[in-house]
Amino acid sequence: MSARLLKNVNFKLITNSRLYSSDVRKCTLIPGDGIGPEISAAVQKIFATATVPIEWESVDVTPVKGPDGKFGIPQAAIDSVNKNKIGLKGPLMTPVGKGHRSLNLALRKEFNLYANVRPCRSLEGFKTLYDQVNVVTIRENTEGEYSGIEHEIVDGVVQSIKLITEEASRRVAEFAFKYTIENNRKKVTAVHKANIMRMSDGLFLRCCREMAEKYKEVKFEEKYLDTVCLNMVQDPTQYDVLVMPNLYGDILSDMCAGLVGGLGLTPSGNIGLNGALFESVHGTAPDIANQDKANPTALLLSAVMMLRYMQLNKHADLIERACFDTIKEAKYLTGDLGGKAKCSEFTNEICSKIIAAS
Repeated sequence: MSARLLKNVNFKLITNSRLYSSDVRKCTLIPGDGIGPEISAAVQKIFATATVPIEWESVDVTPVKGPDGKFGIPQAAIDSVNKNKIGLKGPLMTPVGKGHRSLNLALRKEFNLYANVRPCRSLEGFKTLYDQVNVVTIRENTEGEYSGIEHEIVDGVVQSIKLITEEASRRVAEFAFKYTIENNRKKVTAVHKANIMRMSDGLFLRCCREMAEKYKEVKFEEKYLDTVCLNMVQDPTQYDVLVMPNLYGDILSDMCAGLVGGLGLTPSGNIGLNGALFESVHGTAPDIANQDKANPTALLLSAVMMLRYMQLNKHADLIERACFDTIKEAKYLTGDLGGKAKCSEFTNEICSKIIAAS
């Protein structure tokens, strides 16, 4: 592309951006660990190319030791999210069985991000065993088995307490029905094991039934978790929006991601009462960190979710289309997608398509 043409295209892009929004919003950026910083940089470059009216405020969430001797989120990061009310987060390393508490869990609890939304859809041009997947899992994000209430009764006997409350269950159930209506979907499936956990899952299910009575225009069904897992791998098209308690949502959302190509293609958003945090849900992949091999798609599509949450729909559509077209053409795919392209090459191709379309 000639310098003159590139200049004209960039001028056109800047001019068009004025049609999108006149206000610049500040958003918190948590780059994360491992490949996090490089895929975060890729998203920033793509956003800059699309002239998204966002100013990034990058913060570090490396655990710090508090006065009580426990490690937690740095106060500067908490202040940033509280101030901006919206953020994007790369993958964070979580210790297994020792060390500090999961920062992912701590962030959700700190900001009361009660609903985790994970859309899973088949991507044209990227072949998997399933061609028509289009489901959304909505997971209660603050309690259940992930409440972190556990203790050792006697040596060798540990008890973990599953916490289910009416307030949290009703809140996420209503979110699911509203999401279904606002996104022109048709059906909500409540996923549970109330046949076994009659009190805890029974309470969750009752709240879903109450919301079904309130939102009668939405079709409602209730299914056992094991039944949903079986049906999902047989025919995922029979499901639309699924709502469920925390642990079930963690497992089922990852399984749905597997139907469309894995966590590297799956966006995620955590919605709260006073803000939202969008994130890639894959691991930190330290084995390929700083090698320009990482796939930024999951974080980019999460950032697209963030734009729609902010009602910057034209920017979201522009970036999403460029990403999907790049995957469909399959010329610049990263290793996890079966290609040999570098992260920077994949990113540059998306940027080129954004410029061409603007």
